[in-house]
Amino acid sequence: MTFTTLILLGVDLAAALVLSLGLYYRRHHRRDLVVAFLGVNVGVLVVAAVLGTAEVAMGLGLGLFGVLSIIRLRSSEISQREVAYYFAALAIGLVAGLPQTDPWPVAAMIALILVVMWAADHPLLLARSRHQVVRIDRAIADETELRAELASTLGADVTSISLQELDLVNDTTLVDVRYRVAARRTAGVALAGTGATR
Repeated sequence: MTFTTLILLGVDLAAALVLSLGLYYRRHHRRDLVVAFLGVNVGVLVVAAVLGTAEVAMGLGLGLFGVLSIIRLRSSEISQREVAYYFAALAIGLVAGLPQTDPWPVAAMIALILVVMWAADHPLLLARSRHQVVRIDRAIADETELRAELASTLGADVTSISLQELDLVNDTTLVDVRYRVAARRTAGVALAGTGATR
């Protein structure tokens, strides 16, 4: 094992810890996904390192990368945000695991991934935008009336609605709604997300 490999191993482990604990867990508090991110990262790192030293076709390595992502998609339901963390963990492990002569460009790419994930998932970015699936205890077929009912219930500006289910027997409506809350309501949420308040 070369000195460059040891440096990249250390960079990968540090980056995986920052991604899973420093960014994801601190903001979203799901322990099970921290384990998944770390496991995927280290697993891809090891496989990429082995494939990089073995006489195998590049197609095999790319196929393995695809299989890992498919396995994730067949697991329990997770949000698009968590999909992004999965792929960041995969990318960091893959980049760090491939044979390199100079570790610093790789370290810079890994740092770029971390910075982008930090910024993209920051609580202040698009803090007013929300998404919920709402069940209303009335069957409302008219979109204008439905939008007005949701705006009143949520106390927000409804930007998009998608009717999921109109149950005329039980007199309910299930709707996927995207909306923007007032600026004053987001201040406390954003601070809580950064750990400034409890």
